[in-house]
Amino acid sequence: MKISFIKQKFVNNVALLALFSSIFLISACDNSSSKVDNQTKKEISMGVSPGPYNDLFKDAVKPILEAEGYKVKLVNFPHLLESDVALSEGSIDLTVAQHTAYMDVFNSQRKANLKPVVHVPSVPAAIFSNKYTSIKNVFSGAKIGIPQDASNAARSYNLLEKAGWIKLKPNTNPIIVSKNDIAENIAGVDIVEMDSANIPRVLNELDFAVIPGSIVYSANIDSIRALLSETIIPDLEIMVVVNGGNENSQWAKDIKRIYQSQQFKEYMKEHNQNGYWVMPQE
Repeated sequence: MKISFIKQKFVNNVALLALFSSIFLISACDNSSSKVDNQTKKEISMGVSPGPYNDLFKDAVKPILEAEGYKVKLVNFPHLLESDVALSEGSIDLTVAQHTAYMDVFNSQRKANLKPVVHVPSVPAAIFSNKYTSIKNVFSGAKIGIPQDASNAARSYNLLEKAGWIKLKPNTNPIIVSKNDIAENIAGVDIVEMDSANIPRVLNELDFAVIPGSIVYSANIDSIRALLSETIIPDLEIMVVVNGGNENSQWAKDIKRIYQSQQFKEYMKEHNQNGYWVMPQE
């Protein structure tokens, strides 16, 4: 009786082990298949928030992808932050609306793992005014509106130094400049940080303002009115961004190839007559 019980227990354990092994193998196969499918799939989804970079993708890149057999789904989001959250969660495959500085802050704050694929044409931030026609018209007490978010504020302080209105402390990191890095307010201007989307609406109440390129585009401001544009460094160039692990997928490689192709360069030559876009340095 005891031997029979032990034998039955052994048989049950073997059966249980076989069941778990089967589940593990099925799960492993499913995960492997999913990973392979994600690397070679022909249907991709792009997070779209208001701005010129998404429109450039839709007009110049998407048609080439579709001609090569891809199906591109555009998913709308009110802001880049929401699309980045969806990207990090795997709900979408890519975005084309942020630079390295923004991505690094998002990754740090959200414990995310977003990765760049390729740098694309960017629109520089610039100084605008509804009252004056030159940066030489600046005066002590002039009210200067700049974006309040960290990455665009840093760009603004660099541009104000380029204008000769302020002087930054030596060896200041241009990516993380803040008002605390101002060594001297040469022109004696009053710098006011605010929501970048609101700057065009209150431009009449300001003497000058630094407006990011994406806001210039969405507010339909003629870029020819810019009094001074920033010098875009690589860390501030807009990029195609994907979730970590997808940067070497076939579809990501194809997107990179298209942005760097002669066909795309010819498109930009035809559609950038006013110099609105700055081509990437790489």
